[in-house]
Amino acid sequence: MLSRTASFRAESLGQSVLQLVGNLGFALFVLGVLAFTIIAATYHPDDPLLHASSKLTSFLTSTSSATFRSDDSVLRTGEDFLNASAASDDDSSTAIRFSDVSTTAAGDCNDKGGPIACKDPEVYHVMMHTAIETFRNNHFYRFGKPVPGAGDGRTCDMAWRFRPKDAKRAAFYKDYRRFELARGPNCTYSVVKIGDYHTGVNARKKKNKLKGGPSAATLSSSSADESDPRKGEKALVVPVVGEAVNDTLPVVESEGMFSAGKYLIYTGGGDRCKPMNHYLWSFLCALGEAQYLNRTLVMDLSVCLNSMYTSTNQDEEGKDFRFYFDFEHLRDSASVLDERQFWKDWALWQKKDRLGLHLVENFKITPMKLAEVKDALIMRKFGAVEPDNYWYRVCEGETESVIQRPWHLIWKSRRLMDIVSGIASRMNWDFDSVHVVRGEKARNTELWPNLARDTAPEALLSTLGEKIDDGRHLYVATNEPDISFFDSLKDKYPVHFLNDFKDLWGENSEWYTGTQSLNNGIPVEFDGYMRVEVDTEVFLRGKKQIETFNDLTSDCKDGINTCRTDS
Repeated sequence: MLSRTASFRAESLGQSVLQLVGNLGFALFVLGVLAFTIIAATYHPDDPLLHASSKLTSFLTSTSSATFRSDDSVLRTGEDFLNASAASDDDSSTAIRFSDVSTTAAGDCNDKGGPIACKDPEVYHVMMHTAIETFRNNHFYRFGKPVPGAGDGRTCDMAWRFRPKDAKRAAFYKDYRRFELARGPNCTYSVVKIGDYHTGVNARKKKNKLKGGPSAATLSSSSADESDPRKGEKALVVPVVGEAVNDTLPVVESEGMFSAGKYLIYTGGGDRCKPMNHYLWSFLCALGEAQYLNRTLVMDLSVCLNSMYTSTNQDEEGKDFRFYFDFEHLRDSASVLDERQFWKDWALWQKKDRLGLHLVENFKITPMKLAEVKDALIMRKFGAVEPDNYWYRVCEGETESVIQRPWHLIWKSRRLMDIVSGIASRMNWDFDSVHVVRGEKARNTELWPNLARDTAPEALLSTLGEKIDDGRHLYVATNEPDISFFDSLKDKYPVHFLNDFKDLWGENSEWYTGTQSLNNGIPVEFDGYMRVEVDTEVFLRGKKQIETFNDLTSDCKDGINTCRTDS
């Protein structure tokens, strides 16, 4: 009995242990599968482009060296790093917003020959309905109140805010057009015709001129709290292309306000007349230091355009920062002053108010060492020896991890982006695009052995035929000066080039009058940098985008054996 019982218990115990181990193993397996499923469903890769602006520098530059490396590509600015969803998130909903209009019809229906009352709700609704039906490739966000158009009693102007469907760029757009209307029986209305892009000029809201300049708070150390990289991030805003531009220069209203301010200025150096990306890389270093020190950046708005962008092939002085960048956004988002106005005020009040100047002549003196300087003005003076006289050297070394270049403050000129919007609107925001690089690269068969052959008309027609449907509007961004080179494409596609839209920067354009007013009444040339920027931005708004070095040829962008391979 005892022997049998002991044997039975030993066998039972062994089986129980095996069963327990099996159950534990299965439970661990189930838990592992469950944990993996949860992680896979919730994990999102770290994408630097979705981070706040202060994180972008670490994505764009090497952490081991901040030295700028030249690149012939079109300059990327702050709005290029905004996710397209940011524009949608900026509005609390995607529903169309309608401005309030009178509910009482303002017109006599019996007077068939009388003027049409643009404020009549029926007129308003038929204009909105027609716009929505006509521009089906747009998402509408807000309509403005109709106003009388040409003064003939038959036209009304109306503005609206929209985003193109499937937009890849984070921005809103504003259009205002002239509607020709007809009145039918029983006070019914119909739209006879809708004018072209930005023809409804009476519906365009004009911005008030900037009154005064930075406040005393703006010029004090407390002004940068919202954008100070040591105190927190400032919320990103989304560009609105098509709004009236007010890029007047800020001024300090009083002696007291000026004397209460703290300033930073960079002078001299070897950055002048360098390519635009070099210029901006250095400028953003200065702006980043000013924000770190909670000081107003005193900036020179005069830009020297590098010869690579000019028709004379010579460097050209006298360009204005506002020709190329959105100064209104910069002025409203950061504390900046025009250098010429600053020195006038400094001469008036510096001695009287005993304003101190702290001179720095060595770029190795870091911003961290200047944080406790009490003088009104810190002046960084750069010498004549390159590359040690480049402004961006200030942001190298240990400073690189402290000074974050504020990319979000620099946007492309909204006057230029309005041209981009005008071109896209004329193609109803429904087009495909191809970028065809030829020129010197096509002639250099040692570095680009296949480029000339792969971008020849016959090859283009064959390649595009496989990628783009017949009859689609096709925008060709190219450096090929002879556009007849692309005539063979016209048998399959309505083909468009930048020069097809040159009226958008011609003498009667908004761009022409706007830049002329910035240039003391002297007309401004639509230079090479502007052309490349507009050409590229239109290309980037195509629904299908065919690149030269990704889609048309196997050659590498920077020459033979330089293609990047994905790891």
